Amino acid sequence: MSEEVERYEAEIELQLYKEYRDVCPMFAYVVETERRFYLANDVRTTVHDDGGRAYVELELSDAWVWDMYRQHRFVSTVRIITFKDVNIEELPRKEL
Repeated sequence: MSEEVERYEAEIELQLYKEYRDVCPMFAYVVETERRFYLANDVRTTVHDDGGRAYVELELSDAWVWDMYRQHRFVSTVRIITFKDVNIEELPRKEL
C-alpha cells in the first residue's frame, strides 16, 4: 500500500512539474516561502517590526501556487505573512 501511495504522489508531482513548466512563461516573478512556491505577476512586500521581531507581509496578484493537494492552483490574490526567509526572483522577459 505505501508503494502505491508513493507512486501516486510521484505521478502527481510529475504532472505538477509539467504544469509549472507550461505556465511559467505567463508570470513575472517566482516567490519562495518556507511553506509554498508561487508564480506571480505582481508582488508587493511590506516588512513589519513587531516589538523587535520583524515579519514580512507579501501580497501577490495573478498567481499560481505549487501545491499538489490544491484543486485550483490559479488564484487572483494571495496574502502571505511570515517570520521566515522569503525569496523573490524576477523572471527574464522574453522579447517578441
